[in-house]
Amino acid sequence: MELLIDVFGYLSIVVHGLTILAQSIAMGGVLFLVLLARPLVERIGVDIAGRAARIAAWGSVALILAEAATVGLQAAAVTASMDISLTDALGANFAIAGFMKIGVVLLMAVLLFGRGARAPAAPLLLGVVLELAAATLTTHAAARLDDRAPLLIAAWLHQAGAAIWIGGLPCFLMALGRLRDGAAFRLAGARYSRMSMAGVAAIVLSGATMSVLYIGDLQGAYGTAYGVMVGAKIAMFAMLLGLGAANFFLVERLRANPATPVTRLRRFAEVELGIGAAIFFAAASLTSVPPAVDLTNDRVTLAAIVERNTPVWPRLQSPDHDALALPALQAKLDAEAVARQATPQMAFVPGAGELPPRNANDIAWSEYNHHWAGLIVVLVGLLALANEAGIGWAKHWPLAFLGLAIFLFFRSDPETWPMGDIGFLDSFRDVEVAQHRGYVLLIVIFAWFEWRVRTGNWTSKGASYVFPLLCAGGGVLLLTHSHAIANIKDQLLIELTHTPLALAGIVAGWARWLELRLDPRENPRAIRVAAWVWPSAILFCGFILMLYREA
Repeated sequence: MELLIDVFGYLSIVVHGLTILAQSIAMGGVLFLVLLARPLVERIGVDIAGRAARIAAWGSVALILAEAATVGLQAAAVTASMDISLTDALGANFAIAGFMKIGVVLLMAVLLFGRGARAPAAPLLLGVVLELAAATLTTHAAARLDDRAPLLIAAWLHQAGAAIWIGGLPCFLMALGRLRDGAAFRLAGARYSRMSMAGVAAIVLSGATMSVLYIGDLQGAYGTAYGVMVGAKIAMFAMLLGLGAANFFLVERLRANPATPVTRLRRFAEVELGIGAAIFFAAASLTSVPPAVDLTNDRVTLAAIVERNTPVWPRLQSPDHDALALPALQAKLDAEAVARQATPQMAFVPGAGELPPRNANDIAWSEYNHHWAGLIVVLVGLLALANEAGIGWAKHWPLAFLGLAIFLFFRSDPETWPMGDIGFLDSFRDVEVAQHRGYVLLIVIFAWFEWRVRTGNWTSKGASYVFPLLCAGGGVLLLTHSHAIANIKDQLLIELTHTPLALAGIVAGWARWLELRLDPRENPRAIRVAAWVWPSAILFCGFILMLYREA
């Protein structure tokens, strides 16, 4: 039971992020079909409605699966932590809302698969309204006692705006791949731009409303986990606005010159979709923390943030492993067991629902890890910049990431194998350890692929995309990462460091993506900018890690 409770918090964020993504693609696909694909089919000369219907249909299937996983996970957690039956759990409000969503989306999927482009608009649009309404019933707004009505309206608008803009991007990318002349690009682009602007307006209006009512004041924005995650969403939203504005101006240029190259339109839309997905996972993270207005006693002050982030010399000397709280406690328990001639008790059992003990040496150990990791990442960034400047031998910079992976494997979790008493497989029962192991694996994979690409051993385009996708994906995972620390203020101060790391990873990944995907003949300047942005973002990550402190 304790293991399920431990895992539930993290899994619920991941599954909820997937649910929001699938919901937006399914609902956005329906809106794209009804508002763009079918009305313009004769004017653009290409039938994109059928493919838009299939995208919306498969998005609906993904949403059904994600929603079923959500209901099952929540029901299992409730029955494991409370003395109620599975039947009673499935009669709770969260399950009823989930079943409502599944039922509505199932009917939409049947229509889309059965009728395709000819699926009737009225029931599809009604399904969108009902699905978003049911989804709204599982947000923070549904549980509020104050300002419930405006928050429910804002939550519905927020999800609708995301569906129109971000959720419609897969269909828009499909359309851009099938259209063949400038006039068709302009018609489709102009219609989608207007839809996107409506989505942006809904997001801004609802976001401002929720920020005022959920955050409340300035200290709530910087002194709570909720406010920090909202800040991360705003930063990524600004990135999306910049990309969307660039595409809007490109569509306007098509009015004057239908022969204007449109490759950048497609590539920027790809990045919009990637950053939009990151925003969805940040939104999922918000569901795991209370709104800032409800957290009045455990806020972090501005003075504490400044003090914690004042630069100090990196910690380059590690404390002894035996001086850490858990090994010291285990040694004490072992000695007591020997004296009693009994079996030694484990000082910490992963997945048992308890936090491991920590002392000053644990803090020093963690800071040492971050600072040395920062030095390695700074080296990677400098070598990558040198490689972009034309220094040939610097192309081997990805190998430094392999050194980072080895370092983290041994040092991230000293209580586990190979340094600690907890076995390798048993350690995965601890959610934080499992996340650390996952990051190590990601680093190894993208370092190996990128090194093979840089040295010319792999010429496949697909191999070159591994680094940017895993880099951006790692940033998204970092947004969902949490630390097993009992003190809420200390936990938030750590998240204030990790959130910029996550954003920088997302920027680095998608900048590298643009460098690879843009056409050198059409966008040489944009490629040069992207080629310098992503290693600079990696360098920034290194400096943030070198300044990391826990005390």
